[in-house]
Parts: sequence; C-alpha cells; structure tokens
Amino acid sequence: MISNLLAGTLQPGMELLLYAAVTFVLTLCALVIGRRFLPKDQGREFAVNGAKSRGKARGAGLILMLALTISGVLFVPVSAEYMIYYAAILLEMLSGYLDDASEKPWGELLKGVIDLVIAVGVSVTVYLYHGSTLTLGLTGAVLTLPGWLYILLGVILIWASINVTNCADGVDGLCTSLSMVTLCSVGALLYLMPQDGSMAGRLVFLTLFVLIAYLWFNCSPSSMLMGDAGSRALGLLLALAFMLTGDPILYIPCALVLILDGGLGLLKLTVLRVTKSKTFMKNIRTPLHDHARKNKGWSDTQVVTRFTLLQLLVSAAAVLLCFHT
Repeated sequence: MISNLLAGTLQPGMELLLYAAVTFVLTLCALVIGRRFLPKDQGREFAVNGAKSRGKARGAGLILMLALTISGVLFVPVSAEYMIYYAAILLEMLSGYLDDASEKPWGELLKGVIDLVIAVGVSVTVYLYHGSTLTLGLTGAVLTLPGWLYILLGVILIWASINVTNCADGVDGLCTSLSMVTLCSVGALLYLMPQDGSMAGRLVFLTLFVLIAYLWFNCSPSSMLMGDAGSRALGLLLALAFMLTGDPILYIPCALVLILDGGLGLLKLTVLRVTKSKTFMKNIRTPLHDHARKNKGWSDTQVVTRFTLLQLLVSAAAVLLCFHT
C-alpha cells in the first residue's frame, strides 16, 4: 500500500530506511503494550534451566507475526501470492499460540497435520507463481524438476524448517540470533537472483527489524519468550525465503546450526521410536544447546555467541561462493 504511494518519491535507500524504522517502532511498541496480555510461562521441568522461564511473558510470537504481517501489507507491493504467504504465517503462528495457551498441549499428530497442510499450501503457491526451475548458486547449474517432486521437496523443507527452528528456541536469544544470521544470508542471495527478488528481499528485510525489536527483550536474561507462536512461524518464513531464491538447497548451509541444534533431536527421537535402540546418540543430549550447557558447562551467553559465530562463518562462506559463481 504505502510502498505504492511512495514509489519514486524517495531514493531506494531512504525508502527502505523508512520502512525499517516504522517496522521496528511498530514491533517495539506492540511488545511493550501487548506483553501484559500474554500468558505467563510455567517453566519446563524437563528442560535445562527451564525453571528460570517461570513467570516470563510467553507467546510473543503472536505480536511479532502480526507486526510483520502489517508491515508486509504496508511496505511490500500487494499481490495475491504474498497474501497467501501472510495467511500461512499467521495460521502457523496461531496454531503455535493456541498450543502454548492450551491447558492440555496438543498432540504431535495434530501439530504435524497442521504443519503439513500449511506446508502443502505454501509449496504449491511457490510452484504456481515461480515454477520448478532451480538455479544452484554454488555451481551455477540450472535444473528443472517435475512439479510434483518440487512440491514434495518443498513440503519436506518447510516441515523440517518449522520443527528445527522450534526445537532451537530453548536459550535466551539463540533462535532469534541464528534466524537473523540466516535471514541476512538469504537476503544477500535474493540480491544475487537473476530474476527480480525485491519483494521477497523486502519481506526478509522487514523480518530482521521485527526480530531486532524482539531481541531487545529476549537477550539473556530475557523478560519475554516468543514460544511456538513465533518459532514455528519463523521456521516457515525461513524455508519460504529460500524457496523464493530459486535455490532452496542453500537453506542447508545457511541454517546449518539451526538444523543441527534442533534436527538432531528429531533424528534421535525418530530412531529411538522406530528401532527401540538404547544406545543411539546415548551420550549426546538434545537439543544441542542443552548438551552444550549441561554436558559442556557453557553459559547461555557462550551458547548463543558460539553458535551464532559458527553460523556466521558457514553462511558467509556459502554466500561468498555464490557471489563467486
């Protein structure tokens, strides 16, 4: 809306600066005002240092994703495609928020079905608007997949991203910091796209400033938690952004620490359930951030700093290789 009105009236840099400032202030004010209405965390006995979360405002993802959607509608050119993406983000957010707020947590099956339906909708939408041709940034090769295969792989990517991002949200500032590094990476990749990636790039840019406002309250020791409402919707958005680059494979290096931190726990749980093994990853606590804190004795600050630095190194390497090709 506003982007259409201001088109051509401001220099591109000043226009983006205005959008970033408004998004940041909108999110910051919404968090300050809305935190009193959020449910309080009850602490999680099974989590390392889970008791420290007791009494903190939980479910801030509701505010974050509403602020992002409002900014997206205002500052990204309006299109049917992006309205579908906003709806999917809000639905994922709402499912996470209702699960967090429920006295009896939703079962894995129900959450899995919701994730699957949303993932299918998003994957089909990307395919319909952008086709199934991939341009592999690390090699420059162009590959066109059958539509059904592209949609299937997109669903797998989205489902995995939702769940690993959710699992990584267990240390103050960790999920947010890692996601911001990944968003910077995908923003750079969108800039490199041979086709126009400005709309997706703008949405990624706005998301960064939403997360910056949230990190003010979520850095250690935090006073606010995004909960499943934020982490699950954020995982969806990360996967979507990489699909829109035309090279979703780059999600792997650019979100590697998120994948390892949250994904190893999902892998361990799956193998233990299927094989009934008692030795698989026996000496590794999952998520990995709990292993680092409990088994290695790292502080929360060390976990966030070291995990983020590792992701910065891997992301920088991946993006620079794409620039080179």
